[in-house]
Amino acid sequence: MSHNSSANPVVEAKSLSFRYGSRDAVNIDSFQLDAGESLAVIGPSGCGKTTLLHLLAGLLKPAAGSIEFLGRDITSMGGAQLDRFRGQYIGMVFQRLFLMPALTVRQNVELAQQLARQPRDNGRIDALLQQLDLVELSHRKPRMLSQGQAQRVAIARALVHRPALVLADEPTSALDEQHADQALALLKEAAAEVDAALLVVTHDTRLTGRLDRELEMRTPT
Repeated sequence: MSHNSSANPVVEAKSLSFRYGSRDAVNIDSFQLDAGESLAVIGPSGCGKTTLLHLLAGLLKPAAGSIEFLGRDITSMGGAQLDRFRGQYIGMVFQRLFLMPALTVRQNVELAQQLARQPRDNGRIDALLQQLDLVELSHRKPRMLSQGQAQRVAIARALVHRPALVLADEPTSALDEQHADQALALLKEAAAEVDAALLVVTHDTRLTGRLDRELEMRTPT
């Protein structure tokens, strides 16, 4: 699919690089993701896919280059400002899910709404729990969930505050066929519903051709 650059990208990176010690992990001349667009980032292990995701989330600072998010340069933001910005505008599904062990499934999802400084929207929470087959698990703590169930909770948490950008790192890796289809469909639907950009880092061949375009990363030489 051809990609027409828009005047209002959600995220735009230029001359982006990141190194681990002396090793280049990411080297990208230009990168843009528009509102309502979905992108699969593919490539072999060690090619920098997750590093790119962490850079775009503001969890890592690039060695060089700029990342503009909704027209604001996140590389120049301080920690507290960046935390607030991320809580408000970005939804994330990590490989390590980081669910709060002391909270129930429902409370984990509610927390993301609070961090985005939004009033509690029980209807939104109920709808996501329903769509992800989590209603009967809503009072369980994370330790009582299977890996696949926990992954679905992380997806609900990433979507509940209607973020402008959804970043998902291997979101279907622990899911069976049915739940992988369900999770991807929901990620796409929920992003489309609020015109959010969706970026999925994946090894999962079941996702091939299911997003608007693909970015293939290669291991830096």
